[in-house]
Amino acid sequence: MSEPSARALAPGLTHAKSVTVTADLTPAHLRGDPIRVLATPEMIRLVEQTAIECVAPHLAPGQTTVGTRVDIAHLAATPEGMTVTVTVELTDVDRRRLGFRVAVRDELDEVARGTHERFVVDAAQRLPRLQEKVARWKAR
Repeated sequence: MSEPSARALAPGLTHAKSVTVTADLTPAHLRGDPIRVLATPEMIRLVEQTAIECVAPHLAPGQTTVGTRVDIAHLAATPEGMTVTVTVELTDVDRRRLGFRVAVRDELDEVARGTHERFVVDAAQRLPRLQEKVARWKAR
């Protein structure tokens, strides 16, 4: 597997993404409540998307990243209709392991903070391993 470019993927790289909280980003089991809020799993999905977007332009052709760790405290509720901004900063590059600092804010408050880790993978190497695992599972 080729290594990602050390110069391109360096600590300090940042990316931000803003999203308006819509009904589909709220917990299904609470959608009958008078005020619906951003669901934690949806916030984590937004963090992962933002980290992917941060590094994607700096990867070699055929490479992508997969999430391997999330450690994020969800500190405040964001009601439907408000905008959240997710900001990630690449803080650590150790060969193929990428570490990020994460901050999430809405229009009034700090919503979340923590860390996220991703791993650079080559699609050509990943697919055969997944196919082999599916074959083992189906053969049980």
